[in-house]
Amino acid sequence: MNSDLNNKTMKALITEEFGKPFVMKDIDQPIPKDHQVLIKIKAAGLNPLDLKIKNGQAAHAQVNLPAVPGIDMSGIVVETGKNVRDFKAGDEVFGMVGGIGGHQGTLAEYITADADHISLKPKNISFQEAAAIPLIFITAWEALTDQINIQPGQTVLIHGGNGGVGHIAIQIAVAKGAKVYTTVQPDHSDQIRKYGAEPINYTTLSVDQYVQHYTNGLGFDAVVDTVGGSVLDDSFRAVKQYTGHVVSILGWGTHSLAPLSFRNAKYSGVFTLYPLLSGERKKHHGDILKEAAHLLETGQVKVLLHPQSYSLDQADDAYSLLESGKATGKVVICC
Repeated sequence: MNSDLNNKTMKALITEEFGKPFVMKDIDQPIPKDHQVLIKIKAAGLNPLDLKIKNGQAAHAQVNLPAVPGIDMSGIVVETGKNVRDFKAGDEVFGMVGGIGGHQGTLAEYITADADHISLKPKNISFQEAAAIPLIFITAWEALTDQINIQPGQTVLIHGGNGGVGHIAIQIAVAKGAKVYTTVQPDHSDQIRKYGAEPINYTTLSVDQYVQHYTNGLGFDAVVDTVGGSVLDDSFRAVKQYTGHVVSILGWGTHSLAPLSFRNAKYSGVFTLYPLLSGERKKHHGDILKEAAHLLETGQVKVLLHPQSYSLDQADDAYSLLESGKATGKVVICC
């Protein structure tokens, strides 16, 4: 352990008031505890949740101000605490490690992370690509593998296939041998086909119409909802009788379960933040990121990045782009 790093300071962005611009400050550089590593952050990926947190609209994330924002990151290990066996100084890593539940966020120069929460970064992708992956991959994997246990040959409908979680979920499902469909606007159809899925134009086809057209009226074996609201209600109507399974990452609000019940089908929810908030199942996140690394290294999964990256000083601009809905891929801040 390198004691010369102790008692140093670092630059970090601070949320002092919800809905207000970030403030750049010098704060104490963290020191790794037992089973933690200190990481020099190279890039931080933004998610819609980050925007909700910034605007004070994510009570479930348990953020108390002032706080350093940011959930995802990639970087280089510079120091290890006691009992760390799988990482050493110089390792390139990535993970979903902070920004909620009292944990320091990733919009800073350094961060400490539990060794169970991270994985080695794939060598064939950039730090920017790696920083864009953790939350969306973990969420998609938990939906498709932990909840549905998707199998080769099954039909899977993924709502919102052009979104962050959606485009990763498509590629995971394709890699597992499923026949994948996704609801998107027509101008995204070519990109969806490149991922290996069949696009469904939800602007011209009703649920009953596309279920009839693509499944002969039987319904899909599995439906993954990444949108919520009325789309979750649509999911209950699109799933197959008896063996069908609907999973939502945004299962909030009030919904009628009658369409699902009439099909004798299943419903599950995904709450990706739980290990960070509770301290439980941390290793599971690290294991999922190892699966991500394998699929990225073998070219079976690729993350779509917005072509412009941002610096820490430009973080408010990056969040404004995210809020505008005009980003053409994952937005990344280079630290």
